[in-house]
Amino acid sequence: MKLNEIRDNKEATKNRKRIGRGIGSGTGKTSGQGHKGQKARSGVAIKGFEGGQMPIHRRLPKRGFTNIFRTTYTEINLDKIESLIKDKKIDPANIINAEQLFKVGLIKKMDEKIKLLGKGELISKINIEVSASSVSAKAHVEKIGGTVLIFNKKKSDKIIIEKSEA
Repeated sequence: MKLNEIRDNKEATKNRKRIGRGIGSGTGKTSGQGHKGQKARSGVAIKGFEGGQMPIHRRLPKRGFTNIFRTTYTEINLDKIESLIKDKKIDPANIINAEQLFKVGLIKKMDEKIKLLGKGELISKINIEVSASSVSAKAHVEKIGGTVLIFNKKKSDKIIIEKSEA
């Protein structure tokens, strides 16, 4: 026995199917694709097609409702702010606003709406400027002696000048 003669059982490995190698191979000519039609062409995947039977996504009723006018907030908890203060990434003496939270990497965009939530403990006295706040978070910050400023900035903030009729 030589190294090149070592092999597994006959059943252990199976040769791949060689397609399009003549009529004698069994998969010649149309290469197992059949004759014509949509499925014989390349790049076709009929997703959800059940052979003419009504597909399951059409048999089941519609459920739910998506409000396109919803406001989404980036949620920030008190314990996250406290950990940033301990790491000296945020100065509690200054007003904490979206710009500082963006620099630290807590929010991804400057124009995101931020909601302050009351999870965790806050030891440092802070002044924070957010779009919304939970009742528990606001109470906790004010108990320590800090302030929560609610600042709502809309995308369509335009100054409307009323013309007086003369």
